[in-house]
Amino acid sequence: MKAPSFSLKDQNNNTVKLVDFKGKKLVLYCYPKADTPGCTVQACGIRDNIAEIKKLGAVVVGLSPDEPSKLKKFEEKYHLNFTLIGDPSHDILKKLGVWKKKSFMGREYMGVARTTFLIDEKGSIIKTYPDVNPATHAHTIIKDLSS
Repeated sequence: MKAPSFSLKDQNNNTVKLVDFKGKKLVLYCYPKADTPGCTVQACGIRDNIAEIKKLGAVVVGLSPDEPSKLKKFEEKYHLNFTLIGDPSHDILKKLGVWKKKSFMGREYMGVARTTFLIDEKGSIIKTYPDVNPATHAHTIIKDLSS
């Protein structure tokens, strides 16, 4: 399955497009909200393992519904060393099928189902990781990239 084409702003307000990663493996991880507990654990795990992921030939991009200014604060607060892109309109999150009805303490709302996509050099999704465990996610990606 082809990954949906996107053109979104990153934490530095630069435009990032799917075609920018042609010829590289892309780990596109979708998370609910910058600077929340689970998202912070996940982002820091990737940060701490980014050298290994890069060594295995992949680039990591985090995707959330946040605005670039919020992504910048998240990046700076936790010294994140990879690209974060925002989809405040939810267009790409919907195309990826991760913008879903969720519930917390009896309240229903729309939000991001924590999911990661491994996209090959030609832009095809080759693996989907639903219901990601934030604490072990980076190691799961490394294991799969190694095999």
